[in-house]
Amino acid sequence: MPHPRRKPPRDTRPTRRAVTGGSRGANRRLLLGSYTGQGGATGIGVAEYAADGAVSLVGEVPVENPSYLALHPSGRTLYAVNEQEKGGITAVAAGDDGAYEVLGTVSAGGSAPCQVAVHPSGDWLLSAAYGSGTVAVHAIERDGALGALTAHVVHDDPPPGPGQQGPHAHQLLPSPDGRYALACDLGTDTVYSYAFDETAGTLREVSRAPLTPGAGPRHLTFHPNGVYAYLANELDDTVAVCAYEAATGTLTPAPPQSTGTTAPSAPSQLVVTGDGAHAYLGNRGDETLTRYAVEDGGAGLRLLDTVPLDVAFPRHLALSPDGRLLFVGGQRSDAVQVFAVDEASGELSPVEEKLDVPSPVFLLPL
Repeated sequence: MPHPRRKPPRDTRPTRRAVTGGSRGANRRLLLGSYTGQGGATGIGVAEYAADGAVSLVGEVPVENPSYLALHPSGRTLYAVNEQEKGGITAVAAGDDGAYEVLGTVSAGGSAPCQVAVHPSGDWLLSAAYGSGTVAVHAIERDGALGALTAHVVHDDPPPGPGQQGPHAHQLLPSPDGRYALACDLGTDTVYSYAFDETAGTLREVSRAPLTPGAGPRHLTFHPNGVYAYLANELDDTVAVCAYEAATGTLTPAPPQSTGTTAPSAPSQLVVTGDGAHAYLGNRGDETLTRYAVEDGGAGLRLLDTVPLDVAFPRHLALSPDGRLLFVGGQRSDAVQVFAVDEASGELSPVEEKLDVPSPVFLLPL
């Protein structure tokens, strides 16, 4: 029978629930996730940034606790988790005029959803729910709205790691070719690999990558070549280079290595430059960024230095599409810091002016 996402698109575009005009000149958009109620945040922040890193807030889309965002490959729909006990996922249409329209919200299938990703096909939305330790898949309709829940998996094995009371799924990431999905679970110290059925939107476990007990795998980032990926371990303050076998979906972590920090750093995530030459890690404990040189075709991370930040608790960082700017969200300082990136050396130069914005916990430069 035909899948529900293939029905004709609904004509819902005329009604606008949020705000903002078109970009000024050559400025680009920066979308910001938040925890509503913290620092006065009321939804998804909409900012604009210039090539020199100057950034300003121009509007907000009213969405409840939109702590993580993902953009559809078409660029016409944005998805936001609602990170709360009765977790949801909200779809937001992006109009050609720069305005945004909330299409609707569906249940995430778990509590405290904390991450979403769009499958490369554009037909499926993947999500992870920290509170329930579950991962899920939803169908994406032709108009971008969310449809049926097609997969739902509880990480009930292996048992929780040291100090954990249960599983805590932190990420469900499609592989670069879309054939697999990889789930980081901080509570079970495991990265699960699932075969992804692109016709039915279902998950079938094929392998597991166990981490050191107490590591707390939080966030996986692929190198542009798709052969290696980098894992940020939140609880033991390490990162791990992982070999990835595209044919089988198998992830093999190398021994963990240093973040270059001395205090508990609670690393948040790594980002890799588009040329695959450098990587940056956010450290929330000592409020720094770690710079790495990527070597041996992605197989090695060589620690270069740590860069002090002028924002507190760097929850998320993101590179601009051209790789020339790095944005860092300081959750506890209600500010975003911007760095100019030297493409040859990977060195970071802070832009003088920061963006004051409530609770910036996710950054999506467009």
